Amino acid sequence: MYAVASTSASAGPFAFFDDLVRCETRLYNALDTKLRAEHGLAASQFEFLHYLREHPEARVIEVSGNFAAGIGAISKGMDRLEARGWVARLPNPADRRSSLITLTSAGTELLVAAERTTQELLTALLGPTLSPAQLAAAGAALAALRRALEDARVGIPVG
Repeated sequence: MYAVASTSASAGPFAFFDDLVRCETRLYNALDTKLRAEHGLAASQFEFLHYLREHPEARVIEVSGNFAAGIGAISKGMDRLEARGWVARLPNPADRRSSLITLTSAGTELLVAAERTTQELLTALLGPTLSPAQLAAAGAALAALRRALEDARVGIPVG
């Protein structure tokens, strides 16, 4: 049996945190299941491809900073994307110790298809519960919180 959802709107910071984490986990798991079934792509891989399209020729350290994940874990993730032919590593002319990561045409095609799937799923999951105004307000609140946490360098992995 599942626990009853909290009412974080009036219950304080821990209830907000609890609801936020449980919602994120359920949405992420649903997206991961759908993307794997339809595209052979994990949700984390989808996120990486999306980031790389928006930040062409990114370095692993930049991807790591965006996702608040360790450099080693991100590098291994990029290795897996490269092995699938979705990204390519290019020599970094400014620093031979690092490489620049770019989407391949296969990665771009996969991303476009996966974005349609993601949009459809999130619309189906969020639409019946949240009005456009609620979605916009929640998005603005989370964006502000994310900016504050990133500016304060909260939650940066050690390794």
